[in-house]
Amino acid sequence: MAAKLTRLHSLRERLGATFSSHPNELIALFSRYVHQGKGMLQRHQLLAEFDALFDSDKEKYAPFEDILRAAQEAIVLPPWVALAIRPRPGVWDYIRVNVSELAVEELSVSEYLAFKEQLVDGQSNSNFVLELDFEPFNASFPRPSMSKSIGNGVQFLNRHLSSKLFQDKESLYPLLNFLKAHNYKGTTMMLNDRIQSLRGLQSSLRKAEEYLLSVPQDTPYSEFNHRFQELGLEKGWGDTAKRVLDTLHLLLDLLEKVIGTEHTDIIRVPFRNENGILRKWISRFDVWPYLETYTEDVSSEIMKEMQAKPDLIIGNYSDGNLVATLLAHKLGVTQCTIAHALEKTKYPNSDIYLDKFDSQYHFSCQFTADLIAMNHTDFIITSTFQEIAGSKDTVGQYESHIAFTLPGLYRVVHGIDVFDPKFNIVSPGADMSVYYPYTETDKRLTAFHPEIEELIYSDVENSEHKFVLKDKKKPIIFSMARLDRVKNMTGLVEMYGKNARLRELANLVIVAGDHGKESKDREEQAEFKKMYSLIDEYKLKGHIRWISAQMNRVRNGELYRYICDTKGAFVQPAFYEAFGLTVIESMTCGLPTIATCHGGPAEIIVDGVSGLHIDPYHSDKAGEPSPAFRSVSPQFALLVVYWSYVYLVSKNFGSFSFFFLV
Repeated sequence: MAAKLTRLHSLRERLGATFSSHPNELIALFSRYVHQGKGMLQRHQLLAEFDALFDSDKEKYAPFEDILRAAQEAIVLPPWVALAIRPRPGVWDYIRVNVSELAVEELSVSEYLAFKEQLVDGQSNSNFVLELDFEPFNASFPRPSMSKSIGNGVQFLNRHLSSKLFQDKESLYPLLNFLKAHNYKGTTMMLNDRIQSLRGLQSSLRKAEEYLLSVPQDTPYSEFNHRFQELGLEKGWGDTAKRVLDTLHLLLDLLEKVIGTEHTDIIRVPFRNENGILRKWISRFDVWPYLETYTEDVSSEIMKEMQAKPDLIIGNYSDGNLVATLLAHKLGVTQCTIAHALEKTKYPNSDIYLDKFDSQYHFSCQFTADLIAMNHTDFIITSTFQEIAGSKDTVGQYESHIAFTLPGLYRVVHGIDVFDPKFNIVSPGADMSVYYPYTETDKRLTAFHPEIEELIYSDVENSEHKFVLKDKKKPIIFSMARLDRVKNMTGLVEMYGKNARLRELANLVIVAGDHGKESKDREEQAEFKKMYSLIDEYKLKGHIRWISAQMNRVRNGELYRYICDTKGAFVQPAFYEAFGLTVIESMTCGLPTIATCHGGPAEIIVDGVSGLHIDPYHSDKAGEPSPAFRSVSPQFALLVVYWSYVYLVSKNFGSFSFFFLV
């Protein structure tokens, strides 16, 4: 007999059923939440109360525990408790519980955000709030539904288009029209008027293929130019080396080359205001008033230097992505977005408590720019799955923009869809000519060792290094990063300072900031003061070496390997790390690596096997030497990195031109 089909119960029904079967226990739990007063509870706080109450009999409450473990936050406004439930990456539900009446109701995104806003406003102004919903603009676009497909947009679209083209040949006509319209300065590049149909295109391509197979590979295009034109094919199909060379000759005297690359140059365009060029340094958080004028200046420079529109504009970070959006819209070209880092994730609750952050960081501008860019762009490149959709227990950087509110400004009910095929994961990697295992002694750059020893061990304090190590025979705990709050270098120093056993076993060497000049960055200034204060508080002189930022990446590669020689380890303690390039670099050099569990390193490191994860929010648990660390295999760590992050770059873009905004 066929199995009986049953309806899937909603989240509200499941929670209501649990309340009906265990009313006293759940009243006790939710009362604990309510007694903490008005505010926001994070996932670990919700679970801590559950574990404390039901530690001895968890199996009995397993269905509710599953719901609670999927909760990312709770908003408490007595007698109400609202939960944001995330059953899997990219999928969210919202419910609200009235503890006094044991009532459970489901909320829409808008209703949940309005409820959340009462934490700040004390009331809901739902009728007078601007709501942003980007979902209808992409409603007809194909997208996957499985979490495993997130970040594989090109693969998904290839399958979708292949299926569509196989079933419907008429859908090839947009491709034909594009090839006929593609031109450079008015000169047709792909197809001329001899080809008027798909059948004609297919015939010409077969004849062209047959001819090309019969001639030497290095035959200049000029020798078969006329033959191709007779087939209806123009010069954009073949070898465009002459045009590339001519273009480079025009640019070489004008543009700044990028070291270690081919076909790449820098055009420097300054910020301007009403008084002319802005010559002083400004923080990345303060650039917003200059970007529209900058966009116009960049557009003018592109057209002047390239004598044509680029085929692709790539933006990087929030400001670069906003400029790329404005340029792509103005010029009508394809846009690529690379977030680098989305600040909303790095500064928890910076949306709901915008007033606390906005005067210093201008997040109202930045979050708006991020939202515009990620929805306008044609495709998004990310480093990891974590960056898009997090993990089972953590929310991804982009995922955090699905729904949020900036009280008093606007409410986002659908900001981004992490299942959108515009997302594609392309992980960066370590250049294997610079970062390679310390065991490859024949390749070691020992000529740098005197300089490295001066950096680490000299008894001199100057603008490049501060404080002197007393016992130079100890292994080194090493870290290298920007000196800002999120990178948490001061947190590492504090953890080290609090642990007497760790200080006894190893020295701490950090590379961060610049002792040689006074920083103009507000965060870096604060971190400098905090660092000196911690060194004094924990009496770390003799145990710590603080080195200014090092820009010679070749020497930095040998620096990692030199730390390996001391039997040391690398620590990356960031509160959040979008990818973790220094983690890749250190592991590639064979240095045992300990890194944050928040962000990209959670994917790079197999915890307890190729390295260790630490939670910088619970640094008290990270200070003791772990037995698991002794089982970490440098060989397996190298295998993980080699397999996933070998640095491969295609250098020949042919007739394709792009503009990269940083």
